[in-house]
Formats: sequence, C-alpha cells, structure tokens
Amino acid sequence: MTLIVCAHPDFNASVANKAVIETVANSGLNAEIRQLAELYPDFRIDAEAERQALLRHQTVVFQYPFFWYNMPAILKHYFDQVFTYGFAYGSAGDKLKGKNFLASFTVGAPEADYRATGSAHFRVYEFCKNLEQTAYYAQMNYIDPFYFHGTSAAAGFGAESVRATAEREAGRLAALLKTLEA
Repeated sequence: MTLIVCAHPDFNASVANKAVIETVANSGLNAEIRQLAELYPDFRIDAEAERQALLRHQTVVFQYPFFWYNMPAILKHYFDQVFTYGFAYGSAGDKLKGKNFLASFTVGAPEADYRATGSAHFRVYEFCKNLEQTAYYAQMNYIDPFYFHGTSAAAGFGAESVRATAEREAGRLAALLKTLEA
C-alpha cells in the first residue's frame, strides 16, 4: 500500500497537483492520501498520527508544488515534527528502514529554465539533495524524484494544457507506484 502525503498549501486552487492526486486516486492503486494543509491548517501536525500512517505503508510519496526551489513550508515542518530521533533516525530510529521514499512534484517553469544557462542555473535534481539525504538518514530506499515542468499560469501555461500534462504524468506515476507495490 502507498501513502501519499500531499503538501500543496492551497490544494483547491491547484490545477497540476490536484490532477495528479485525482488521477492517481482513480488509477486502482491502493493508496491513502493525506492532505497536510487540510488536516493541519494551523500547522499543528499530529506527529503520532502521521507516524502511524507511515508505518502502515511500504511506499511513501511526497506530492507538492516546487516553491522557491524547495518544498512548501508545511512539508518541511512535517519532516521536522514526524521524522524525529528514535523514530526515523538514531539508535532506535529504524521505523522507516526499507520503506520507499519518493518525492513527486510539479515545477511551474519550463524545463529550459533548469539548466546552467537557464534562469534557475541548476538542474532540478540538484535541488533535491536534501530529500535524498533525508531518505538515507532514515534508512529508506530513495527513489529518484518524479516531476514535470510547465505547470504555472504565471509562466504562461494554460489550465487545460497543465491539466492534460498532469493527468498524463500522473498515469506514469501510478504505473511506477504499482511496480513498487508488487
């Protein structure tokens, strides 16, 4: 079974992340979806409830929009509150050992921006080292991030094309997750 931790701060206004979640939810994948902003609008994360959700699943997907070259604040707070000493790391912190860790996110800007000569100056995966280290520190199986570009209206992408791209990419994500469930 797969746990999807959705960290979009305004999910109802989302186009891409909403399409990803809806498509994966309707794919036949056995998944539990936890909407952090809906569950914890005040950022008071119930760490024990989140730990129990993690323990119920073999694969954990962190779904979010890529904001300012990073994850939204609520997801960073989630890691701070939930991935604690004695649970995720430390002498007795092996509760996540062997579970799959997959970051899945949407990138608003076009792919061309994420090159040495682009406006972001780095490739997307270079911004993901913190995720990789988190997975390794928690003894989880790090799976390369799943992401796609061109999801921001501010960057000139229309809602219909964003939704179509998100649905297509979500189908690929669901197929990947099904292989991890097998």
